[in-house]
Amino acid sequence: MELTELTQLVGIMVAGAASMRAAISVASFAGRRYQFARQEKKYIAQFRHVTAGVFEDGQNQRQKTDLLWQGKRKFRVVNRVYENLNQDICSFYLEPNDGRSIPSFRPGQFLTFSMPVPGEAEPITRCYSLSDSPAARNCYRVTVKRIDPPFDAPEGTPPGQSSDYFHNHLQVGSVVDAYAPAGSFCLQEDSDKPIILIAGGVGITPILSMLNWLIATRSNREIWLFYGVRNRAEHAMYDYLQKVVSQMRNLRMVVAYSRPTNTCRHKVDYHLRGHITEDLVRPILEGRECEIYLCGPAPMMNTLSRGFEQIGVPADNIRFEAFGPASPTVAAGPPPEKLLENKAEQAFQIEFARSGKKVQWMPGDGSLLELAMANGIKARCGCRQGVCGTCAIALKGGSVEYERTPEKTPAPGKCLPCVAQPQSNLVLDM
Repeated sequence: MELTELTQLVGIMVAGAASMRAAISVASFAGRRYQFARQEKKYIAQFRHVTAGVFEDGQNQRQKTDLLWQGKRKFRVVNRVYENLNQDICSFYLEPNDGRSIPSFRPGQFLTFSMPVPGEAEPITRCYSLSDSPAARNCYRVTVKRIDPPFDAPEGTPPGQSSDYFHNHLQVGSVVDAYAPAGSFCLQEDSDKPIILIAGGVGITPILSMLNWLIATRSNREIWLFYGVRNRAEHAMYDYLQKVVSQMRNLRMVVAYSRPTNTCRHKVDYHLRGHITEDLVRPILEGRECEIYLCGPAPMMNTLSRGFEQIGVPADNIRFEAFGPASPTVAAGPPPEKLLENKAEQAFQIEFARSGKKVQWMPGDGSLLELAMANGIKARCGCRQGVCGTCAIALKGGSVEYERTPEKTPAPGKCLPCVAQPQSNLVLDM
């Protein structure tokens, strides 16, 4: 199916969604006066019966903010489920090893894990999105894709450390350390605007959390899911997504395969050969405001965010999170070169006190974390976006600035090198 044809189909789907909303509204109004007095008590009872479990659970979970823990907490793997035909995407179900309750989280947030990876002197830290609804009881689910070495990598190149640890070392009964849920890429739960969920590859994980929460709370919002992936073998949660689309009348799904194989069924497994673009989404946006949530590889995020900006989508209506090793954070606002105009020619000396190294920082060197890693200095890091706080280090001299305000405010005398750049010569406890 060509892009033009699919765009027309999306337009038809938009019209169908509007007609359904209108029909429901008219039918509801026409029958209201006749049925109201007789059915009021019955409806109230039915509503309470149907929704009590979900909403009471949700409310109780929301009241568990005091359960947020400080530092690490041990979780036990109680189940593992492969989520695609390639079996390189696996969901891990985690329960607290101490048997106590766990706090809820906002749809779209992540857990930060500390893992004793073989060959590393210290545990490494990585973040993985929670991939199920906050309504799930006393269990967290994270879905992890195994990152293999690139096809053109030299022989012996190791796979991704953290994903390899999850896939090859965490079995049912294994225990792993995790920090409390965090992150600002979250569903706006109190809104009634149409919602557009766009996922690329394993970026489907936080999007699933949002979708499952909308399902669990029986949301009547208009929901669109756009999912881009290479082919059927890499398509995550295929059966589950087909099921929920068939059951939810307010949910529409469009799937794009960038590299479909001969076994991929056009118009059954996927709708479009290629990538998700702003032109594909445009018919949904015409004449109304929608909330857009994007998650996927950084190049996809950059392309879509620029595209939405060009067609006039307000920045406040777009939320995003980038996936991938050392993914740059896609952020609304001026590009980095504009942020650095005032110091384009400035250079600062950075002393890494523990390592005994002194290096020069130039604007093109990026963040302090990037500078450290480029010079062979090991540093703890997790999200690389100023969210989890894992990389926080002592600032022994000088001052830093941030390209954007970190969500996790560092303690006095510390900085977050993953998003920090120098304002002067620095002495860092690294």
